[in-house]
Order: sequence, then structure tokens, then C-alpha cells
Amino acid sequence: MKKLLIVVDFQNDFVDGALGFPGAELLEDRIAAKIDAYREAGDEIAFTLDMHGKNYLNTLEGKSLPIEHCIEGTPGAELYGSIAERVGACDPVFEKAAFGSKELFGRLVAMQKVADEVGTNPFESIELVGLVTNICVIAEAVLAKTACPEVPVIVDASCTDSYDRELRDKAFDVMEGLQIQVINR
Repeated sequence: MKKLLIVVDFQNDFVDGALGFPGAELLEDRIAAKIDAYREAGDEIAFTLDMHGKNYLNTLEGKSLPIEHCIEGTPGAELYGSIAERVGACDPVFEKAAFGSKELFGRLVAMQKVADEVGTNPFESIELVGLVTNICVIAEAVLAKTACPEVPVIVDASCTDSYDRELRDKAFDVMEGLQIQVINR
């Protein structure tokens, strides 16, 4: 049975752009190594991209966080550094305007439904890495756990971070309370 790695929003604007923060760039090599290991094992990899339109500041999120970021067609919306080079032709890439991806959730639900019909699970495990721990990573982890409740969902703390370490640590606590494994904490 294959594993699934979800690389969450490792985009320029979250690393060294509009919402970047010191230390985010240090995750690149760790995430790249994880992608390479999954690829070598024949496992599956998916990517999410935070993606907003030019009207971002008029959205509910834009009114709460009035910093334009990940605007479609801008360099800030692109995957950061060597991570961009690691997207394979068969890797699904889910663009999303919200913290969690409806499309990724729908795909996981559909895969779980097919697996249920034969009495198995769609994956051995689902692991998440990327940015930002207390926003999009936690949102995607909760959606993965909801879609595939019998599949271990794992967040590698060494491959995710936040502009606010206290919120990051609280997010880890919440995820553990939801039976999401946080490793390398």
C-alpha cells in the first residue's frame, strides 16, 4: 500500500515574500529530501497552492489579513526554490483560495469510498509538510483525517513552521488532540 505526502503551500510569498518569515527557507532541503524519498519509494505526492485573485483585499480573508500574497500569475504564488523542480507530471496540484483545499478533500473522500468497497484504506499513511503550521497545514491535516479516518495522518514538525512559534506549538497540540501524529517535534 502506498503512502501519500502532501506538500502544503511551500510558496515564495510564505518563505521570503509578502508573508515570509526568518527560518522558513531552512525547510527547503528537508522538504526536498522527503519528496525525493517518497518518489524513490513509489509513493504518491500532492501539492497545495494558496492562490488568490487580484480582488484579494476585497475578500473576507483579505479584510482580516490585508497583505496581498500568492496572487495568481505572480512570482509569489510559485513554489519556492528546488521544490518547484520536484513537481512530477503525475503529481496533483491543488490551487485553493481558502485554508483547506475542497478539491483535495473531495479526492481523498472519493479514494476512501473506493477503498471502503474492498475493505481497505486508500493509503498506508498521509503525511503533511509545508507552510504555515497553524493555518493551512492544520486545515489540510484535519481535512485528511476527516476524509480518511482510519489512515494515520502525520505532520512532520521538522518540515513545517510558522511566523509565530507559540501558535505553531499550539497547532501541534490541537492536531495531537485530533489523533494526528506530530513527529520530530
